[in-house]
Order: sequence, then structure tokens, then C-alpha cells
Amino acid sequence: METSLSLDHLIRKPKIAIEKAPLLILLHGYGSNEEDLFSFASELPDELFIVSVKAPYPLPPFGNAWYAINFDANGGKFSDDEQAIASRDLIATFIDECIAKYPVDGTSVNLLGFSQGAILSYAVALQYPKKVKNIVALSGYVNVDILPKDRKPENYVHLDFYCSHGSVDQVIPVDWARRTPAFLNGLQIKNSFSEFPVGHGVAPQNFYEFRDWLKARL
Repeated sequence: METSLSLDHLIRKPKIAIEKAPLLILLHGYGSNEEDLFSFASELPDELFIVSVKAPYPLPPFGNAWYAINFDANGGKFSDDEQAIASRDLIATFIDECIAKYPVDGTSVNLLGFSQGAILSYAVALQYPKKVKNIVALSGYVNVDILPKDRKPENYVHLDFYCSHGSVDQVIPVDWARRTPAFLNGLQIKNSFSEFPVGHGVAPQNFYEFRDWLKARL
């Protein structure tokens, strides 16, 4: 575990000699930790410098969260958007720290997020578009309440999104994710969207698809 930056993280150095490697930052979901997505880091493209980040808010017994999810008296869920915005900005700072510390290419920063991590990947890219390039957003959705109010398509011309969701997701309804392509298209942002017949998780074919998508853009 690396602890010298503002967020604790694990790293996988490129498997091939490369002076300035493209950077891939992994952002886990609610109640998970930095080990989760890192479990498939060895299967991702060899040239990547991979950083798997631990979210800042402890969630007993052994997980972490990027922001709180609260439940009201009727069983409804709502997100702590102030915490989400704080985490969004913290991730942006962390990107700068990684570029300063590690031998990575600051013009090729890629995000891969699952669930809460995907929600924040959308937010980081749209709030700080100059910091990132390709975004893999798995089992998440666009929360407009944590995005900038002034969204100009010309700021986003270089961004590219791979979005996917389980068609029987019991945690985040697939209908929420299905709104994403229209939202991104409205900002003239390149994107692709796939559904897989699974719940709140990543099917093997989903993994192979986003891996190939990412490889083609490095």
C-alpha cells in the first residue's frame, strides 16, 4: 500500500519498458476497497501504469466509501452530494499528485470506476476535462447534482466514455444508466454503452469488451 499521497493506493507498474506510461486510475464502489478492482489489474494492457485508489471514508467492518448513502424513513436512498463533490475534487488533486510522483504521461490519464467510482468518474471528467482522456464507467450513472452547471461541448471534445450496466442490476436501476448516452450525446461527447445480463457486477464478456476498448485508445 502506498500512503504518501492524499489517497492510499496500490500500484501496478507497466509490464513493458516505457518512459512515460499511460495512467489508469481505478475507483472502487461503495463498501469496497482498493483490492477489489486491482484483482484484475494483471489482465489489463501491459503498457499501463495502474493505480487502484482507496476511498477516503471508512465504512465498517472493512470497506470504504467515496460518499455516504443515506436511507430515509420510507426506505428511499439518497446520496450525500457534498461528500461526493469533496471526493470528486480530491480525485482531481490525486491525479496531479500521481503525475508528479510517478513516471506517467500526464496527457494520457484514464479512469475506470465501478458503481460509486463510476459516478465519480463521470463527475471528475466533466468538472476537470483537461485532466483526463478515456473513462470506463461500470454500473454507474450520471448524477447531475455533482457536475458543473456550465457544461460546454467544446471543453469535452477529447473525452471518450465506455459505459456498461447489468440489465438486472438490483442496486442501481438499469434505467438510470440508459439515460447516459443521450446525456453524453447532448454534450457531443464520444461514448459507447453496453448492457449485460447480470446484476450489480462485471460479467467476463464485459471485462473483455472494456479492456479491448481501452487498449484501442492508448
